Amino acid sequence: MTFGTCLARHPTTRSETVRVKVQACGICHSDTLTKEGTYPRIQYPRVPGHEVVGVIDAVGPEVASWTVGQRVGVGCHGRYCGRCAFCRRVTALALVPDDLSPVEAAPLMCAGITTFNALRNSGAKPGDVVAVLGIGGLGHLGVQYAAKLGFRTVAIARGKDKEALAKQLGAQIYIDTEVQDPAAELLKLGGAKAILATVTSSDV
Repeated sequence: MTFGTCLARHPTTRSETVRVKVQACGICHSDTLTKEGTYPRIQYPRVPGHEVVGVIDAVGPEVASWTVGQRVGVGCHGRYCGRCAFCRRVTALALVPDDLSPVEAAPLMCAGITTFNALRNSGAKPGDVVAVLGIGGLGHLGVQYAAKLGFRTVAIARGKDKEALAKQLGAQIYIDTEVQDPAAELLKLGGAKAILATVTSSDV
């Protein structure tokens, strides 16, 4: 498909877009909501999978900052995403290092962005206590980001089974909600500057 044909097939695109050949696409829980139609005012067709990593294989005439062959990641819940290629505005792209596999990079386009943006906008500074509640699909990334950002990172989860992983990922302190009161434990540390909550139930 030529870039012109791509534009013709996708009427919402503009000349400031690129075409991305998909290498990997993650699936997360919000894709279930898309499939089941539980998002308000959702319009079909929709293609589940919005954690896309691929290679730019065509560039619109007004694009100056991106070139064919660059590996990029992009979040996408579009009506026009295909199995192999799609067009996307350049403002939605993120450069992906060549040494990071597409399969490992794809989830960063959703879970990674969600947790990173929350932490970088939290107001916390290096040395501050930051807690991550829930060490699952989102939380395991949140712990790594918090540690790399220099926060005094506290992981909170239910049971002892996740403690080793949490500390391997960079948590300095682990709170087991089955035997400890998280609020009391955080107060012992002087309180938390930010708490990144990644679970939907207070019982988890």
